[in-house]
Amino acid sequence: MSIIGYARVSTLEQNPALQEQALTEAGAIRVFTDYESGAKADRPQLAECLNYLRDNAGDVLVVWKLDRLGRSLPHLIDTVTTLGQRGIAFRSITEGFDTTTAGGEFLFHILGALAQMERRMIRERTMAGLGAARREGRVGGRPTVMTPDRIETATMLRAQGKSYEAIAETLRVGRSSVRRALSNAAQGVDMED
Repeated sequence: MSIIGYARVSTLEQNPALQEQALTEAGAIRVFTDYESGAKADRPQLAECLNYLRDNAGDVLVVWKLDRLGRSLPHLIDTVTTLGQRGIAFRSITEGFDTTTAGGEFLFHILGALAQMERRMIRERTMAGLGAARREGRVGGRPTVMTPDRIETATMLRAQGKSYEAIAETLRVGRSSVRRALSNAAQGVDMED
């Protein structure tokens, strides 16, 4: 079993010494340090750290604070879940979060359930908002390029045996726009809806 540390500061001007010292005192035999914003997805030292940890060897990843590892709660949950699936424990010094203990693992599952609930609530609110907008006659997205005149022309050209590609080239629109408009017209769907 090895304890591996990960530290992060947002800029080169910030000093990671406090984090690195705390990680070393927590038993880290190696510390990986990024000088990147937590919002950045590409953190090379984090990627190297995660690759360095050995699967099913009982390794432990230690951070000074939870926000050093994750960009957001869902990202943190995903990262710690992936570590757990690999047999790697996780510990945060400041918050006392430790998945090597039963209590820490339980707390992690609660956080995971909360993150999942948050994602579902966001989705439900989004769907409710879209439904309300539709009921009020508003539709999101880009306006269609297939105007009624273009649909009429496309229908006529298709009846003459022209391909979707030829019709799209004539109307100077995308092939998928022509196909979708003709399909909707055949089903009696108004493109303005």
